[in-house]
Amino acid sequence: MGFAISDELLGTVVPIVVYWIYSGIYVCLGSFENYRLHSKADEDEKNLVSKQTVVKGVLLQQSVQAVVAILLFTLSGSDAGASAQQSSSFITLVRQFVTAMVVLDTWQYFLHRYMHENKLLYRHVHSLHHRLVVPYAFGALYNHPVEGLLGDTVGGALSFLLSGMSPRTSIFFFSFATIKTVDDHCGLMLPGNPFHIFFRNNSAYHDIHHQLYGTKYNFSQPFFVMWDRILGTYMPYSLEKRAEGGFEARPTKEFKDD
Repeated sequence: MGFAISDELLGTVVPIVVYWIYSGIYVCLGSFENYRLHSKADEDEKNLVSKQTVVKGVLLQQSVQAVVAILLFTLSGSDAGASAQQSSSFITLVRQFVTAMVVLDTWQYFLHRYMHENKLLYRHVHSLHHRLVVPYAFGALYNHPVEGLLGDTVGGALSFLLSGMSPRTSIFFFSFATIKTVDDHCGLMLPGNPFHIFFRNNSAYHDIHHQLYGTKYNFSQPFFVMWDRILGTYMPYSLEKRAEGGFEARPTKEFKDD
């Protein structure tokens, strides 16, 4: 008798596995200094938290996400089962993906921005993530447990429910969102990177936000930059080559003295 793994279990486990696989790939690629946004020395000197602590924090958050995902799939089981029986057309899948992306982006933007504007929340919750002044791939989900629950877990649940996608479709969506989030924090500008070709919200865009001059800008994550543009928190930047190798994302002239 074969062992069948449910879509619900796969939807919970696969994005976690994908996170660590892609993080490992980017860590290996980080040895090429010519593609880095910060030097390896800066990564070691400027960050305010050890990599061991980051790994522990990410594993904690992923454990919470897994429990919530299982509960969500269980509570929505009847609807999910019905949707799994329906033959989803390509147009339906695209609509569900785009809806989920917009919902997740909207939730993340306003929560992220509020955590910067509320001094209490920033000091005690969101500042944990900004201990990574020089972001790297496996630090993408290093957050305070409260932020992880409100931002990623609740945001993911809303995108799943409001898009109407099935657990099977969610495997692909959340794996895609995970890879995109890891890429945004990888600290690399790799040639031919499809995320940098199709999305303005990329590793350089998010790196600006992690610098002291950019903490009031570029809140959007993980897909689009629309809310930053609409609400005036978009910081344009130029990508300059560093003399010692690699790149640096620099704010354009009008923001330098802001």
